[in-house]
Amino acid sequence: MVDPLLQFKIRPLIPLELAGWDISFTNSSLFMVLTTLVIIAFFYFSVNPRTLVPNRFQVIAEFSYGFISDMIRENTGKAGLPYFPYIFSLFLFILMGNILGMLPYGFTFTSHIIVTFTLAALVVSTVTVLGFASHGLHFLRLFCPPGTPIFIAPLLVPIEIISYLTRAVSLSIRLFANMIAGHAMLKLFAGFAIALAGTVFFPVALASVAINIAITGFEFLIALLQAYIFTILTCIYLHDALSLH
Repeated sequence: MVDPLLQFKIRPLIPLELAGWDISFTNSSLFMVLTTLVIIAFFYFSVNPRTLVPNRFQVIAEFSYGFISDMIRENTGKAGLPYFPYIFSLFLFILMGNILGMLPYGFTFTSHIIVTFTLAALVVSTVTVLGFASHGLHFLRLFCPPGTPIFIAPLLVPIEIISYLTRAVSLSIRLFANMIAGHAMLKLFAGFAIALAGTVFFPVALASVAINIAITGFEFLIALLQAYIFTILTCIYLHDALSLH
């Protein structure tokens, strides 16, 4: 039976080396580029030319724009709207990367912890910089709110700092684990179906196919849900940095 984890192996497509560092263009790099190009192409052809009666692609583009805009407004207020382009781009990149990974011969780069951790670390570092830029050293009040009893501060501050820094870990593991688990299950049941198709266990193979179809639909839902969760948590972290809550 085919190893269900073999699909996550990163393979170099164009071997490159710089000063002893391996900077090869890989299958993961390819699908990151494809994800970016698909997003740009989709929005370009969705809004050009603009029509009085929007086509289905323009409707999807406008809906996604309004969806993220409302999410930011509800979670951060108007103070978060200037950061809409960053949050919108993050949502689309994760969502489209998840979806392209579901296609035959696709590669899910969000199933690699190094990719998801980089995205999560970028979020945490960005909101931290914004916090200091907006409040200066008063941003440190996030770790010790006003009114905290002095005898609790030595215990509370380290806990709050650790909790704050582990945001990147929790964000990255949640996305990585969900994507790798779902794709591994798909490969596993597909392997069962292929292995049992020509045997007396053919009914079991049919059951495996039916389960795989159900899991595939569920995985598309998970692809959307994980992009949503990553984005809404980003909005919450942004709200904490801007309002010190």
